[in-house]
Amino acid sequence: MGRLTTHVLDTAHGRPAAGLRVELYALDGEARRPLGAFTTNADGRGDGPLLEGAALRPGTYELAFHAGDYFAALGVELPTPRFLDVIVLRFGLADTASHYHVPLLCSPWSYSTYRGS
Repeated sequence: MGRLTTHVLDTAHGRPAAGLRVELYALDGEARRPLGAFTTNADGRGDGPLLEGAALRPGTYELAFHAGDYFAALGVELPTPRFLDVIVLRFGLADTASHYHVPLLCSPWSYSTYRGS
């Protein structure tokens, strides 16, 4: 059964990003439809898959990671405006039988992602 998961790592502090807000959207052209939101747990993950089974459909999606608020809550001194605030990753899902894992590694100054397993 296919599923979508994510994981956030705080590379500035060398640990999972616990307490970071994440929102999931489905895209239809330029229209964004909210599918859900959660705050990462102590391991930097959601408590379950973001999408799975019949809810995992081919299409284009976005994950919005509220990294600026996360780092500000930790007391990190950030400029105004923040260099990175909400990090939006747009990606496509083609195979509904596959596991799509979309991790985010971030600091107040950089981020990277990849398709994980």
